[in-house]
Amino acid sequence: MTKSYSLDLRQRVARFVEAGQSCHEAARHFEVSVAFVVRLMAAYRATGSLAPKPEGGWRYSKLDPHREFLIRRVREKGDITMPHLAAELAALGTTVTPASVSHWLIRQGFSFKKNAAGQRARALRRASGPRSLAHEASAPHAPGAAPVGLSR
Repeated sequence: MTKSYSLDLRQRVARFVEAGQSCHEAARHFEVSVAFVVRLMAAYRATGSLAPKPEGGWRYSKLDPHREFLIRRVREKGDITMPHLAAELAALGTTVTPASVSHWLIRQGFSFKKNAAGQRARALRRASGPRSLAHEASAPHAPGAAPVGLSR
């Protein structure tokens, strides 16, 4: 992550430019980028402050105003899908992607749905190992083809 230039350097650059030097000369003299000097002076002229802007912090989510609605819908219908929730929000005037709804719910403490067996309620993918080999051996084969593990 980048770090802001010190307030001392910012003050020296601003004094240098205010004394009549150009932004390019200030950048060359203090060994900083021209873009930094131009932005610094624009912000200084607009606000009167040389302090750097705060970094990081909390970002506003457009789903926050719909918190009660989303939590109520998830509790009412436990198997509701993210595309369905996104469509309901769109009907209320808030357009979001299903992934945004999912990320918001995870941040609120909700987890992936599980079925009665404790597994994720998602289509099974082909497993590796002896279990999948046993499944392949019992699978039907094309006519005339030799079964797996047997030779002619």
